[in-house]
Amino acid sequence: MTRATLAGIGVALTSAPLGCFVVWRRMAYFGEATAHAAMLGVAISLALQVSIFGGALLVALIMSAVVTQLSGRNYATDTLLGVFAHSALAVGLVIVSLLSGVRLDLMAYLFGDILAVSREDLTIIWGGVALIFALIAWRWTPLLITTLNEELAYAKGLNPRREQLILTLSLAITIAISIKVVGILLIAAMLIIPAAAARNFAKTPEAMVVITAIIGVCSAIAGLRGAYIFDTPAGPSIVCVTLVFFIALSFAKMLAKK
Repeated sequence: MTRATLAGIGVALTSAPLGCFVVWRRMAYFGEATAHAAMLGVAISLALQVSIFGGALLVALIMSAVVTQLSGRNYATDTLLGVFAHSALAVGLVIVSLLSGVRLDLMAYLFGDILAVSREDLTIIWGGVALIFALIAWRWTPLLITTLNEELAYAKGLNPRREQLILTLSLAITIAISIKVVGILLIAAMLIIPAAAARNFAKTPEAMVVITAIIGVCSAIAGLRGAYIFDTPAGPSIVCVTLVFFIALSFAKMLAKK
């Protein structure tokens, strides 16, 4: 439970700043598509007997880069995301079914298996936390400016496509380290729901990131506790707690307006 709690807190902290940018930029489907593509990376890693983290990260980055390059040419971005996301998930599941001599708990990858987190997994997760925090701190102002107004970013000498690439890299890293905790199908929820809940009361971008982190950490701890008490799946339990926060804060915001 100690390792699981540390892993949940790590993923919550990593998801906080990125979740805010996903909400601000309306990239919810992009995050979900990248997460689905990670399943193909898991399958390839198992087939080649290499690091699952590395395989998931590589495929997520490739998918994101390809979509970024092709969007706006022959297809709309949401169409490309739909094609690549569902195709990668389907191909990954087919590859896994064809692997001989590999015992795989598919549910653990789809919905997470936080109670099976090892010390090595914790090292990867918190290494990812440090890397994401360093990237966001380094590019916070440029990322914020390009999110608010691309024309203003060009006027200030910034390159919005480069900032998009940095954000994409950060998302891929977050998804790769989150697979063990909440699973491929629930990563997008951890990115979006806490940030959407925090948006109800945040007055500044920085405040929204802090509130999102607090909601994520509390959700991870409470979700694990609930899973322990009620014998429910840990990953989905964590997401359910984030939903409770979202509903409660949304109602509080409605009452405050009256």
